[in-house]
Amino acid sequence: MTAPFVFDHRIEFLPQNSDDLLRSIPAAPGVFALRGADPNAEPYLTRAADLRRRLRRLLAPPEALDADGQPVLSKRLNLRSRVRFIDYTRTGSDFESSLVLYRAATTAFGPEEARRRLRLYPPYFLRVTISHPHPRVYATNRLSKRSLAESFGPFPSRAAAERTCDAVLDLFLLRRCYEDLAPYPDHPGCVYGEMHKCMQPCKEGNPEACTPDKYAHESQRVFAFFRTRGQSLLDEVAAQREAASEAMDFEAAAALHKHWEKVRAASLLVDEIVRPVEALRAVIVQEAAPRDDEPRTEDAAVFLLEHGNLCGPERLSTLGVRTVREQTAVGSSLFAQPLMLAPIPLDEPTNNSVILSEGAGQHPAPQPKDPEAASLAPTADTISTTTPEARAQTVLANLTAQTQTTSDLAELCDTLSLFRRWYYRPEKQRTGEVFLPNPDATWPIRRILNGAARVVLGPPTPAPAVEREAAREAAKALKTKIIHPGREGVEREVPILPKRTRSRRAITPADLTE
Repeated sequence: MTAPFVFDHRIEFLPQNSDDLLRSIPAAPGVFALRGADPNAEPYLTRAADLRRRLRRLLAPPEALDADGQPVLSKRLNLRSRVRFIDYTRTGSDFESSLVLYRAATTAFGPEEARRRLRLYPPYFLRVTISHPHPRVYATNRLSKRSLAESFGPFPSRAAAERTCDAVLDLFLLRRCYEDLAPYPDHPGCVYGEMHKCMQPCKEGNPEACTPDKYAHESQRVFAFFRTRGQSLLDEVAAQREAASEAMDFEAAAALHKHWEKVRAASLLVDEIVRPVEALRAVIVQEAAPRDDEPRTEDAAVFLLEHGNLCGPERLSTLGVRTVREQTAVGSSLFAQPLMLAPIPLDEPTNNSVILSEGAGQHPAPQPKDPEAASLAPTADTISTTTPEARAQTVLANLTAQTQTTSDLAELCDTLSLFRRWYYRPEKQRTGEVFLPNPDATWPIRRILNGAARVVLGPPTPAPAVEREAAREAAKALKTKIIHPGREGVEREVPILPKRTRSRRAITPADLTE
């Protein structure tokens, strides 16, 4: 179970000084709680795009008073007379606000009430009962410790999960019935067996039915399809197509190509985050909230989804990372690459600084041996003398140290529900970026840095268009020929600057030498 949530700031609310108190609250996104004098009473908890404006609406003096000086009843909610303390935490993105609100609601109201208030429902998965004697595939939103390795998801909805299940089962001969089979030779079977879309394991012992080994092999193919998101079957069909082409059997090759296209269409229904629940890992990059003494920040907020826990945020500095958009007539790809700028210190590095080469970006940053130095927060000088790759590795190492394997499946479903709610939004409404691990289980450090730069600095702006012909004509108009006084017959073109920008220093012969 995670630790109780604590807000970053607390202010004692006094009605007579309400204007000064509300003016000290930042006009920025965040999550806040209004508490009364009774510490056991339930708080008013919500999030806001502008903390100061929302609190003014709730705590401002009443607009009208009656003859006795009492506020006139109004439809607008006013908690001015009931609030004693204001707790709030600034956030940098909608994703962080949702996560902070969930943690605060769980601490204040309990897990069940927090799910009801935030409308968190378990997402849907596709479970392949590979451990069953007669495996099958079905959509479900219930998880158990036994099914974590067999459940693939999350899917955006039940309809999407069932649509993917039907498309995948059309490629295999796995059973679709829901009953617990008791096979015998004279079993009546089902309509899918009559249409040759099932291997009919219910007729075990019948010469027309399959053997348990054949059905187990087919089940393993289905499990491999979900584990590789269709790539295993695509490679299998592609190899058969190439073999048919080499054997000059073009009709069979054409049929296999149509089957490959069908497999490809089914694999596209499986999103890249659809993975076994226990193996689902992701790095979410969002814009970080500025500190109280900063108008804006160049740091990104990094979250880690691993072992069913959502940890973070950890601040990742984008110092030294810039992205530029390709704008050139020749179309060189070098202009589209990120610029990794790492300053080189004049002195030898100390224990508080880490310097890695580009090739060492995939290894964890070395930790200082001094325990007192290790407990210190990184300073601006430390950040400036570290490479971007080393900073990213340190952030990911800190997040990994915070993750714990949760035994509460309800909390795991809440985490996946928050992640699914953000991930499956329309692309224009989803802020931030998500990164999945490489096939070798390492993190794509360069891609994470590029995503952090895009989130913090915004999309790269195109360079202004340059009219090359007009530029050449302008350059010719600004040039004149001057004969070198010391070398007879040697000419050199020297640009003549406009009068308002011409240097007052006289041109000497040394300026005209090669």
